[in-house]
Amino acid sequence: MLVSLSIQNVVLIEALTVEFNGGLCTLTGETGAGKSILLDSLGLALGMRADTGLVRKGAQQAQVSAEFTVRNDHPVFDMLREASLAVRDDETALILRRSISAEGRSRAFINDQPVSVSLLREAGEALVEIHGQFETQGLLNPASHLRILDEYAQDGGSLPPLFTAWKEREESCIRLREEAGRTRAEEAYLRQALEDLDALDPQEGEEEALSGLRERLMHREQVLEALNTAYHILSGESDPVRGAWGALERIADRAGEGLEIALGALERASVEMQEALAAIQSLSNDLEESEYNLEMIDERLHALRAQARKHGCGVDDLQAVRGELAARLNRIEHEDEVLEAAVKEADRARKAYEAEAQRVSISRRKAAQALDKRVAEELPPLKLGKARFETHVETLSEEEWGPHGMDRVRFLVATNPGAEAGPLHKIASGGEMARFMLALKVVMAETGAAGTLIFDEVDSGIGGATADAVGERLAGLAAAKQVLVVTHAPQVAARAAHHYIVHKDGEADIRTSVKALSSRQERCEEIARMLSGADITAEARAAAGKLLETGT
Repeated sequence: MLVSLSIQNVVLIEALTVEFNGGLCTLTGETGAGKSILLDSLGLALGMRADTGLVRKGAQQAQVSAEFTVRNDHPVFDMLREASLAVRDDETALILRRSISAEGRSRAFINDQPVSVSLLREAGEALVEIHGQFETQGLLNPASHLRILDEYAQDGGSLPPLFTAWKEREESCIRLREEAGRTRAEEAYLRQALEDLDALDPQEGEEEALSGLRERLMHREQVLEALNTAYHILSGESDPVRGAWGALERIADRAGEGLEIALGALERASVEMQEALAAIQSLSNDLEESEYNLEMIDERLHALRAQARKHGCGVDDLQAVRGELAARLNRIEHEDEVLEAAVKEADRARKAYEAEAQRVSISRRKAAQALDKRVAEELPPLKLGKARFETHVETLSEEEWGPHGMDRVRFLVATNPGAEAGPLHKIASGGEMARFMLALKVVMAETGAAGTLIFDEVDSGIGGATADAVGERLAGLAAAKQVLVVTHAPQVAARAAHHYIVHKDGEADIRTSVKALSSRQERCEEIARMLSGADITAEARAAAGKLLETGT
């Protein structure tokens, strides 16, 4: 249940907090007073699309908070836990908060924990259902009928992933067949390319190693001469390191501890020199005994680089290219097996989808009968006792199957006994459409988890006894759920358990405010205004009093 709505700097509202109660709550007021702003503000807190036009002129940001009380086993808490939000086991309060800056930056919070706008919207949809005055257009669109029936049946959600899996496997089969045609033509090329790479046997890092060796071989004589010179200098008899080490070692027992640092350094230098000699000798031997010559190296590098150019890669990537070519050739050699396996997978996916679609179709037909029966029970109180509401479920041809199954669903109505049922827009008047929609929404509300239902001028275009019947039905619906109704119908307002009036004040600086009408006299005056307009007559006050007596 929506407990309170706090609004700051939204259009005509500078700061406003409205506290709500359970049962039927009506919001009334003159056209343009700001009733739609209240709903837009609530929508902002529920995660609906943010518009910078909602920010009050001159303000830096708008902010809306909606506080709810719900059962601690409400599905919304599982949703929040799955999103890793901290939720106590005994949690019964939720505060949805949203802010939007004048520059368009939006932030969302649930119980003061920052969340994504999409999570805020999911939570809002679990808590509140908003039905607008133009929602009868949804009934006129047959594309929405199947969705409504599935919502009532609480079924059908399993079909989209099964349909997607089936179609993906079918497309995979098509790709494999197309690829098979292309790869057969490539088979000779692939075999030759593999033979060439296998004969070449490229090794990772080979190009760099060969390039370095080539550089050394190009300057072989100079390098050898320098290596030999260095070797003779380091290995000569006049080794200053060994000479100094020997001289100091002879006096080590007489020089004291201070000489140990010098001896250690000389010892390390001697070891380093021996390692340098070994490295110089090894490099010299490699150059003298190398199995390569410049011609052989150039030929090898040319062959490696030619293959790299052929395959559009680096020399070091030739091994990976060889693996890819081998895999492609393997697919060609086993393409019949691969295609056969893919076809079997597609057939299994099709059968899984078809079986589930048939099950859902049966479920829809059962739900359609139950829905028609429940809607029929709602029509008499709405002065449509002689009308019929029929849900037709038709089986589609296989070419028309889709992510929502193999059925077409249409809502048909007949407003006169014995008349053939037909599309709503061809049979019903505007007022009748609104009442059919209300009947359907009343029935649908029984299956939803949302504890708050909001109706925005769904009684538009009706009056008199029909409007009174709508008010009576909304009051009946409010026995189980909190119902908020924005209305211009005095008959509906008279049925309210709680009545709020929205009005605006000021001329240059216009502001919207909301007042809860606590006394019978206040309610009578507002309903009289709704009946007669700005000039309230005694007759209007008397009629308002009678409506209140009837409503209570």
